[in-house]
Amino acid sequence: MAIQTDRPHVLMMSEITVDGKLTLKKGASSKILMKYMDPATEILLHETRAAYDAIMVGSNTIRIDNSFLTVRLVEGKSPLRVIPNSRADISPEANVLRSDAPTLVAVSESAPEERIALLRERGVFVEVAGKDVIDLPLLMHILKERYGVNSLMIEGGPTLNYYMIQNHLVDEVRLIHLPFIVGGADTPSLVGGMHIENEDEMFRLQLKTFYLCGTNLVTEYDVLYGEDTDGMA
Repeated sequence: MAIQTDRPHVLMMSEITVDGKLTLKKGASSKILMKYMDPATEILLHETRAAYDAIMVGSNTIRIDNSFLTVRLVEGKSPLRVIPNSRADISPEANVLRSDAPTLVAVSESAPEERIALLRERGVFVEVAGKDVIDLPLLMHILKERYGVNSLMIEGGPTLNYYMIQNHLVDEVRLIHLPFIVGGADTPSLVGGMHIENEDEMFRLQLKTFYLCGTNLVTEYDVLYGEDTDGMA
C-alpha cells in the first residue's frame, strides 16, 4: 500500500454482529450490543484508544450514543476526540464536550459563527474543513500538520465509515464479532453510503490475522486501494 505522509495512519475499529450490523435497529445506540462484548474485548478497545493519538466518530453517533470516547479500564492517556460536524450543531450537553479529554470539532464554512463561539467557550478546538460539508482529506491533513496526529482510530457509524473509505483514508480494519443475528433491512451496518454498481467498485481487504479475545472473534485487515488490488481474483 502506498504510504500517504500528509495524513495520519487510520484504523477503523468496530463491533459487528454475524450479519454485519452495528446496532439493534435504526436509531438505537450501539451500546446495547457493546454490553455483550467479552470483558477482554472491552479491554482491547480501550488499549487501542490509548495507543492512538486521536479518535473520531460522526456527529450522528454522538447524538445517539453520547459516548465519552476516553480511555478507561486500562492505564493510558485519552486521545484527542475528533467530531466532524459541519453545522456546529453538536449538543452542548454532549459528553465529548466535557473537559476530561481534548476535543476538536471540524466544521464547514457554512457553520453559524455563534455556534462556533459556543464551542470555543467550552474549550473545544474548532477547525474549518470544507465549504458546505466536511472535506475529510483536508481534515486529515489538518490533524497531521496542526495537531501532530500520526495515528487515528475511527469508531464511526456507517456514514462516516463510508466516506472515510471512499476517500481512501482507511488503512486497517479491526472487527469484534458478536455472536448475534439482528436482521432488519434498515439496521445500520458497518459501512453505509451509496450503492455500488458493479464488483469493480468494491473495496478490497486483505486478512492479516484473526484471534479470540476472550470469547469474541477479532479479525484484522489491510485495506487495498488501486494498484494494491492488481492480480486479485
